[in-house]
Amino acid sequence: MKILLVYPEYPDTFWSFKHALKFVNKQAAFPPLGLLTVAGMLPHEHELKLVDLNIRKLKDSHIKWADLVFISAMVVQKDSAHKVIKKCKSLGACVVAGGPLFTTQYEDFPSVDHFVLNEAEVTLPPFLEDLKKGCAQHIYTSEIRPDIRLAPVPNWDLVDINKYSAMSVQYSRGCPFDCEFCDIVVLNGRVPRTKSREQLLRELEAIYKTGWRESVFIVDDNFIGNKKKLKAEILPALIDWMKKRHYPFTFLTQTSINLADDEYLMQLMTRANFNQVFIGIESPSKESLAECGKTQNETRDLASSIKTLQNRGLEVQGGFIVGFDHDPQAIFQDIINFVQGSGVVTAMVGLLHAPNGTRLYKRLKSENRLTGNFSGNNTDLAINFIPKMNMKTLMDGYKRIVDTLYAPKQYYERVIIFLKEYKHKSPRAGRLKPQHYMALFKSFWILGVKERGRQYFWKLVFWTMLKRPREFPMSITLAIYGFHFRQVAHRYASPMNLAGT
Repeated sequence: MKILLVYPEYPDTFWSFKHALKFVNKQAAFPPLGLLTVAGMLPHEHELKLVDLNIRKLKDSHIKWADLVFISAMVVQKDSAHKVIKKCKSLGACVVAGGPLFTTQYEDFPSVDHFVLNEAEVTLPPFLEDLKKGCAQHIYTSEIRPDIRLAPVPNWDLVDINKYSAMSVQYSRGCPFDCEFCDIVVLNGRVPRTKSREQLLRELEAIYKTGWRESVFIVDDNFIGNKKKLKAEILPALIDWMKKRHYPFTFLTQTSINLADDEYLMQLMTRANFNQVFIGIESPSKESLAECGKTQNETRDLASSIKTLQNRGLEVQGGFIVGFDHDPQAIFQDIINFVQGSGVVTAMVGLLHAPNGTRLYKRLKSENRLTGNFSGNNTDLAINFIPKMNMKTLMDGYKRIVDTLYAPKQYYERVIIFLKEYKHKSPRAGRLKPQHYMALFKSFWILGVKERGRQYFWKLVFWTMLKRPREFPMSITLAIYGFHFRQVAHRYASPMNLAGT
């Protein structure tokens, strides 16, 4: 059979990095790892093609070529997924859908022929078997959490790696915590399931053989969910593998903030060339943290933990949320003060949403406060429930946070605050390529000449050259990220403030 794998387009959000990618001539941040893994599960006799709509357009000829169209998506890609399915059905294609969007909201896609939901290691084989027999069902689902040591190496032959800013691998699924608003437990469970040491290294070797020599995102819900195995097996093997290949990659991943409590684990991660961690900090309000069950954050000094991580060579990218029932009226200024003071440069601030199936969704449903499904975009000035706080107060406060944090003056000052705390520990920095020099020149022109607030950019440039010359590439990278954040924020923030005046 001829199978077309389609990945819908991401909207322009803080997470897309769309405006930053243009500086390095990249078209998307990460490849569609889920579809590439599914491609690795399909029998070798099938002919496969992949169209990532974040890279290129889906043509009629692609669809007409295929016997089956596989589509997988995150919730935030819902609008694009609807358009893809409509186009496929207009051309008579048979559509097979799976992934987080369809697992949680499949009822919204009545024209899809077959749903392969939950985890494909369990639900894809019976679909393929029934398809071969000519009796494929409409829905395949299972509550079984499969052993992911059986997952195949993703099929990297289907993508042009040069179109992406980072590659990605998955080491584990699941998170031991159960935050009320988070759908990770719904999708992947609370018991972290991990791949073997040999399996992870095989996947990294497959990326290495493509010629990739830049960043690799370990996409786990919580990379440190099984700290014992990481320290005893995975990281020592990864350190050895990286050293033998002269440190071809830098790593970033997602963790919980209790990483800051484990000195040895932080040392191992930086020795393996990790330099970034995304952490859900959520709120400086202990009442709001208690409300959502964020116990790992509630009982600690969050700013001190962030400082510890950044002192150990791990840049903290932080997630923040407003809209909790227990948020005080001062929460907006509290978040501004916390982010600015702690030097979390990449601060992803969003509005609270209730994803389908979460504890929050069930609670709000019982309180008759739900107003619709989760859109997947928590920055679009819309929420899917009735908040306790006045809606106008919430939206105005959220706008003020974004307006302030991404304005050039505050943003560039925050980069300096971060660089004062950051202690470079990685054994080898990323290699500079022609595209990086081009990004430097573009940043000088766009951020240093064209953009208002440019005086703050030049202050950062000269400060870094004098005080932290080794971190100059990181400083410029963060400045470029800020440009992207401002372009997204321009949709709803005050142009005067974002200009830095």
